[in-house]
Amino acid sequence: MLQEFHQSLGARFAELNGASVVNDYGDWLAEHASLRETAGVLDLSFRSRICLIGIDRVRFLHGQVTNDVKKLRTSEGCYAAITTAKGKMESDLNIFALADELLLDFEPGLTEKISARLEKFIVADDVQIVDAAPHYGLLSVQGPKAAEVIDALGLFGWGERPREPLAPLVSAGSPVVSPHQLPSKAFASVKISDATLGEIYLANNPRLGTSGFDLFVPNNSLGAVADKLIAAAKQAGGRACGWQAFETARIEAGIPRFGADMDETNLPLECGIEGRAVTYTKGCYIGQEVINRIHSVGHVNRELRALRLATDLDSLPQRGDKLFHAGKEVGHVTSAVKSPVFGNLALGYVRREANQIGNELILLTAAGENSAKIMPLPFVK
Repeated sequence: MLQEFHQSLGARFAELNGASVVNDYGDWLAEHASLRETAGVLDLSFRSRICLIGIDRVRFLHGQVTNDVKKLRTSEGCYAAITTAKGKMESDLNIFALADELLLDFEPGLTEKISARLEKFIVADDVQIVDAAPHYGLLSVQGPKAAEVIDALGLFGWGERPREPLAPLVSAGSPVVSPHQLPSKAFASVKISDATLGEIYLANNPRLGTSGFDLFVPNNSLGAVADKLIAAAKQAGGRACGWQAFETARIEAGIPRFGADMDETNLPLECGIEGRAVTYTKGCYIGQEVINRIHSVGHVNRELRALRLATDLDSLPQRGDKLFHAGKEVGHVTSAVKSPVFGNLALGYVRREANQIGNELILLTAAGENSAKIMPLPFVK
């Protein structure tokens, strides 16, 4: 992480699963507003990143995750989960199919665990696992004006017209791609070769449900690219953003995070990610039998729900605080936040018999009882 760079911007730091993260730059409310209304630049280099290389990488990973890796062409990607033989989650992950490797991006602190899980199943496969974090950092631009910020970098020759259809443009001696090649589909990526900055991989990844792009940048160019992104974001009315603003926007959008709203006790079908992460038309993978059986003949007993909390809460609930309905315990809270837009919000699991939209629940915290109403997602005023 660019510690000194962030300190020069007034960053205050926090810890997430053993990793140092920027909590905020002194005004998290303004940072949150940028993520919702314009664009915010985040340093996500604390996240885990590994690459799979070798000729069997696609077939191997296809048998390890819940989504269809074999159908991905170069420069495409998907969201998926890694599960145990019992269908319980070990991680969620973003998968990007690059020309010679598969890039996996997931929550911080899990590189060793997920690498070991994958290594366990490599028998005679030509697959090698490489930790990408020592070589590449991860910057992200999120918000409605994210594309405008990427545009302003100039890496795509924006504003110029190619002399021939699909012909590459050349700017300052560096080959760049046509503006028509900005990845417009979620998880699509493009490789940008710049004479000064090196090889950058730009991926369409709306992490907050609006618009967003990730940039995998060589570590020795990370500061220069971050500086350019923040300057471009300011021109668009945005700014550098930290974890507090990002987490608030994430919960408002109802997007679960592994380690907070999902863990090793959960099935993917409970977490609200089934539509994005699970396919039922692929071949075998670890955990498929359990997940397919539930999908075909049964149902999960609990599901993640959005909760609007009482406005007069003195303190937010903690992870694990219980939820009750009609005098019975029916669930628990996973994440909670004081939203400057929507008030006190939470995500949590609620049993099937009580998790209908509109139901009023009782939240029990250390401070006493309060109300919690089940809401649709994303939250709206």
